[in-house]
Amino acid sequence: MEPEIKIRPKEGLGNLLFGASMKDAEKILGAAEEVEELEGEDNCPTTVWHYWQQGVSIFFDKNNNNIFTCAEVGNEEAVLWGRPVFELEEKEIVELFKSRNFRQIETEVHEWGEKRVSFDDALIDFYFENNKLISINYGGYSEDHKIVIFPN
Repeated sequence: MEPEIKIRPKEGLGNLLFGASMKDAEKILGAAEEVEELEGEDNCPTTVWHYWQQGVSIFFDKNNNNIFTCAEVGNEEAVLWGRPVFELEEKEIVELFKSRNFRQIETEVHEWGEKRVSFDDALIDFYFENNKLISINYGGYSEDHKIVIFPN
C-alpha cells in the first residue's frame, strides 16, 4: 500500500480507483489481512478486504463483477485533498467540503452516541465519537451509474 492513505471522494483510495477489479486491488494494496463476506441489505452481497495495519477496508460488489465500490478508512494519518483529515474538527471538514462545492450535508446522532456527518453529493460519511473523527466511509458510482449503497 502507498505510504500515504489518500482519500479521493467519488474516485477511489490512492491509486486504486472505484470500479477496479479484485486482481487490480491486490496488485496495488497487496493481500488483505482478512476477507469477510457480507450479505448486505437490498440483496447486495459484498466482499470486504480488511487491511487492519493500514486502518483501511475496501468493499467489492458481488452483483457487479466484484468491482471496488466503497472504502472505509480509520487511519489517523489519512489525507484528504492534501489535508490530514483526522486532525480536522467537524466544522473544518464541513468548510473544506463547501469550498469544493459539496453542499448536500446531512447529520445524524445514533442512539449509541456516534455522530454521522454525510455529504451525499460526495458519497462520503464521517463518523465522530466524542467530537473526534473515528472513521470515514465513502464510495463511487457503479458501472450502471447507480449510487453505491454503503454497507454500514
